[in-house]
Amino acid sequence: MATPGVGMLDGGVPTAQPPGTDMTGICFRDQLWLNTYPLDRNLVFDYFALSPFYDWTCNNEQIRMRSLHPLDPSQLTKMTGIEYVLSEVMEPHLFIIRKQKRDSPDKVTPMLAYYILDGSIYQSPQLSNVFAARVGRALYYIQKAFTTAASKLEKIGYVDTEKETTVPEPKAAKETIDLKEIKRVDHILASLQRKLPPAPPPPPFPEGYVPPSTAETEKGPETQEATESQAPTVDPIIDQGPAKRMKF
Repeated sequence: MATPGVGMLDGGVPTAQPPGTDMTGICFRDQLWLNTYPLDRNLVFDYFALSPFYDWTCNNEQIRMRSLHPLDPSQLTKMTGIEYVLSEVMEPHLFIIRKQKRDSPDKVTPMLAYYILDGSIYQSPQLSNVFAARVGRALYYIQKAFTTAASKLEKIGYVDTEKETTVPEPKAAKETIDLKEIKRVDHILASLQRKLPPAPPPPPFPEGYVPPSTAETEKGPETQEATESQAPTVDPIIDQGPAKRMKF
């Protein structure tokens, strides 16, 4: 019987999920297994291997085929490639498993992280996705605030023009806009912007991460105006937390 969420090759060999697959929107739980075996540091990897997050081509699977413990560091350091390690443990409620690529006994590159919370397995969102979602959501609400303020200012200006045409106002001193003051403030802001150092380049994407399509950035002004009213960017933590993920 095939493992849930994992394809099968000829001969019954399970296939791994393709690199960059975003699985932060789902979670895995096998209640029958949890009712049968205790969830501790000795058996947690066997439970994790049942989930669709598991890469069957990893070094841990080769160690399991030799009837050894798949998390044995003395065996993993002798190999190169994809592997899983148990990084944090708070038995029996929380286990954190890190997926990494080993290039040598002393050099590893972290790729993804998974956490098992009270028997449910989740993929942790990447930090770049969290930053992108938070910045996108902040920009959405800032743009919405400016749009609301602009509409109210236009309405106030329209009422003032109506009053000026219907009722002649006395020669009371009215507050006027000083164009010289505006130019002076713009000059100060421009000089401060030139003095600030340039923004640092963004950090490189982690291995296996697939950036979103650039089709949205190539849209014309008409399509951009239509998308302004859309909802803000989905947040991997707020909108896709453990309670809101689809269960398997």
